[in-house]
Amino acid sequence: MKSNSRPKLPIPLPLLGSEGFAHFTVTQRLPALARQVIVDNNFSAQINGNLEKLASELTLGYLPPLVDDTGTDVGAWERYLAPYLGQRWVDVPWFLAETYFYRLLLEITNYFRPGEWQGVDPFEVQKRQGFYSSLDSIVAVCDRLNNELQLPELLYFALWGNRVDLSLWSSQIDRSRFDIHSELAHILVNDAPKVAELLAISNGRIDVVIDNAGFELFCDLCLVDFLLASGVASLVNLHLKPHPTFVSDATIKDLHETKSFLAAFDDPAVASLGGRLQEYIAHGHLAMKADDFWTSPLAGWEMPDHLTRELSSNLIIIKGDANYRRLLGDRHWDYTTNFADIVCYLPSPMVALRTLKSEVVVGIQAEQITELKQTDPDWLINGQWGLIQSTDLGR
Repeated sequence: MKSNSRPKLPIPLPLLGSEGFAHFTVTQRLPALARQVIVDNNFSAQINGNLEKLASELTLGYLPPLVDDTGTDVGAWERYLAPYLGQRWVDVPWFLAETYFYRLLLEITNYFRPGEWQGVDPFEVQKRQGFYSSLDSIVAVCDRLNNELQLPELLYFALWGNRVDLSLWSSQIDRSRFDIHSELAHILVNDAPKVAELLAISNGRIDVVIDNAGFELFCDLCLVDFLLASGVASLVNLHLKPHPTFVSDATIKDLHETKSFLAAFDDPAVASLGGRLQEYIAHGHLAMKADDFWTSPLAGWEMPDHLTRELSSNLIIIKGDANYRRLLGDRHWDYTTNFADIVCYLPSPMVALRTLKSEVVVGIQAEQITELKQTDPDWLINGQWGLIQSTDLGR
């Protein structure tokens, strides 16, 4: 059962699309993403024209209603949008604007409608490019899986894999040379030892809320492999997106394709990992779930009851920047606010693995903030700083 249905503290105002990095996202990043979808796909002239219309209207235009495209979430989106129709993209809450942009893009590209484009992932080209660019790193990590990497190191891999986010268009780190231990100073809150301590006495179910496909998903699957192979967990539930969103977010289809690719790879260590993943699925130790909540604009404390019940387990691991924003409702919390005073509504102990890519964060010490402002003015958005941040691990 939830210990609290809402945060213990007064809830501040949401970030708006007119503020800071949010404004840059709505007026610059999202139009560029819509235009990249045109370049990467062979959609019809009508679809491309509507994508260009969307791109051009984001800066000064108004939120349009969602046309019924047979998606299971159409009715829910009508409710989400009702208070904001007739308002400009930049004037509504940023999280709503961003999640709606990706949902509207699917409506424009006929993702849900029967026909030629049904089920076509508009971001597939970018996902594949991101995955193939990481093959050397995947081989290097798999060579170390069985005899070197333990739980804390795998948590660090799962954290830093989140740096590679295709929606940011950032330069990718050199993962083949990446030394996780050299990055410890860049983890602003590090509860990895607490997580390892909890899991040392665990042998139950763990739920993982997945973020990105590609190299990050591979890192997550390495963690899952350790949890199941070591007996730390008897069952791992992976919660994925029900449809493409935020460019690189992982769907069940992405996970199956990744697992099959690894199993067929010509490196023995990589193929062995893929084979183990297939065995976990076949024997019911690894399950995949997708819920419309994960692509909605709802805050974490607005989670539907059925999903809350699903997340009642030994530990919830929540990955990524957008999922972290959801946990905090994408609100103007003071950066020093106690994380557990906000995220007190989940039914189980939880740890968030997140690299900072937006101006929403809590649980940071005042001295850290002062130093970061001086040494790295873009610390909130450049993906170079991370959190392994937990709640209620002692219960």
